Amino acid sequence: MATRKKVKGKAKVKRKKTAVGKTTRRKAARKATKIRKKIVKKAPLRPASSKKARPTAKTAGKPTPIRERAPKAVRLPPSRPAQPVSAEQRVGVVTHYYGHLSVVAMQLEPGATLRVGDVIHIHGHTTDFTQKVESLEVNHAPVTEVGPKDDFGLKVVEHAREHDVVYKVPS
Repeated sequence: MATRKKVKGKAKVKRKKTAVGKTTRRKAARKATKIRKKIVKKAPLRPASSKKARPTAKTAGKPTPIRERAPKAVRLPPSRPAQPVSAEQRVGVVTHYYGHLSVVAMQLEPGATLRVGDVIHIHGHTTDFTQKVESLEVNHAPVTEVGPKDDFGLKVVEHAREHDVVYKVPS
């Protein structure tokens, strides 16, 4: 079946369909459709006296230094301190958080110990809280003290995340 190529600029053509079975000669009735032209808005004419005054060229003078031209940077005070108080001692890092139990698994730093009754500060990107150590468990058995080689769980009062740093607060 041959297809017709449309030519730009001419009126669009529609063929009139004839009933099937007629042996009369087919006539192509052409119906012209209106082509809408885009309306171009013209700028309003102004009288010669109302033209805007063009700025005149500046006289060559001494240029202003860059530091005077540049806007001054304003520093806002941080909403919370970036680092915890230096009196706190880093004890370890959270390796996993069990949400259904509110328990963290921690890895202690070499030489650090943690006891029931110590006050710890857990600090991370979105975590920042302090609590007292009330429950320590090694292999589901409660203990009173853990060392750096122990794999233990610690009950926490808020949500903690992996890689949060744990500090011991001096009492």
